[in-house]
Amino acid sequence: MKRSWGALGLVLALSVFMPRVAEAQTSQDGKERRNGATLGQNYPNPFNPETRIPFSVGDSPTCSQPGKQYRVSLKIYNVLSDVVATPVLQGGTSGVAGGQPLEKIAVPCGDYVAYWDGKVQATGREAASGVYLYRLEVDGVPLVKKMIVVK
Repeated sequence: MKRSWGALGLVLALSVFMPRVAEAQTSQDGKERRNGATLGQNYPNPFNPETRIPFSVGDSPTCSQPGKQYRVSLKIYNVLSDVVATPVLQGGTSGVAGGQPLEKIAVPCGDYVAYWDGKVQATGREAASGVYLYRLEVDGVPLVKKMIVVK
């Protein structure tokens, strides 16, 4: 009985993200693209204990608006839609300093990599094995992909 409730919870959690995800375009390289933002698949995937998430903003590398700053957030969710972690910016092509949590930070057009150490933000413990969703939001436009933690 607990498994059927868990499955129902998974379906409900995914349905929260799916209406907007359906609007995104998937390119041949597997990246989600929308409004000049691109979200790549984390690597390695599946992973243990850490992963990196590539993304770009502002139609990089062409950068149609080179002086514009984009408001960027990246969160990792479990299948119950609880926030598990906020990855940190590892670096980018635009000289933006790494190490800052990706929560409403302003970045110029460019390619970036986020880093997650695999730990749950609130407790500092390693995340349990399972499927997680990561959601990039660039100027209010969301892109979502999934990742797998294996212990």
